[in-house]
Amino acid sequence: MQRFTGRRVLITGAGSGIGRATTYRLLAEGAAVVAVDVNEAGLRGTAEHAADSGTVERLTTAVLDISDEQSVRTQVAAAVQALGGLDVLVNAAGILRSSHTHETGLEFWNTLVKVNLTGTFLMTREALPALLASGSGVVVNFSSTSASFAHPYMAAYAATKGGIQSFTHAIAQEYSKQGLRAVCVAPGSIDSGMTNNPGLPADADFSLLAKLAPALGAGFAGPETVAGVIAMLASEDGAFITGTEIRIDGGTHM
Repeated sequence: MQRFTGRRVLITGAGSGIGRATTYRLLAEGAAVVAVDVNEAGLRGTAEHAADSGTVERLTTAVLDISDEQSVRTQVAAAVQALGGLDVLVNAAGILRSSHTHETGLEFWNTLVKVNLTGTFLMTREALPALLASGSGVVVNFSSTSASFAHPYMAAYAATKGGIQSFTHAIAQEYSKQGLRAVCVAPGSIDSGMTNNPGLPADADFSLLAKLAPALGAGFAGPETVAGVIAMLASEDGAFITGTEIRIDGGTHM
């Protein structure tokens, strides 16, 4: 499929996991992509794969800390200039940390909020003028199944993802008459790298986590599973989907 030929895309968190898989998928479907990540080595790996697949001529990479307001302003402006506009923003960057809530320090809380929630806000705010100018802009944000279902030891993380869902609903309505669509993906039971080391407390009660196993298949799915859904949502195939979240968890939370 070439659903993204001529479309201009900015993807955060593109140096690993779902962000990297989404970069590969949209490049394969014809997009011109600016891929950003805080991890320069990860971005090099993404670019190397694009070179091997013959899509690197449509890829630009840049190091970006999405929680830094001035850096976001600078890099989003540079991305829009490099692409000649912007059609799709994919806010895949985020961090996962766990702790007993009664032991959660303010710095721990603030770091999760700053990266996950504030970072999503900053990227979206700076990209909105270009997305609205396109007449059919799409924002794909990353929530999580933890925003709607109980994930023990992840209260701070879940709060940021719930905030992202609410933020997405609000902007979907606010800019609907200007042609913008805003949607969330809510992954769960995905082997994304981030989930391999969630930093659970040493004394975590794993019986509380037993219900988090997927119903489909033999275990967690790969990040390309989510990338495929993002490709659908951000293309014309998703043209009547906005202001909602799509749960991708293999039936974990049926």
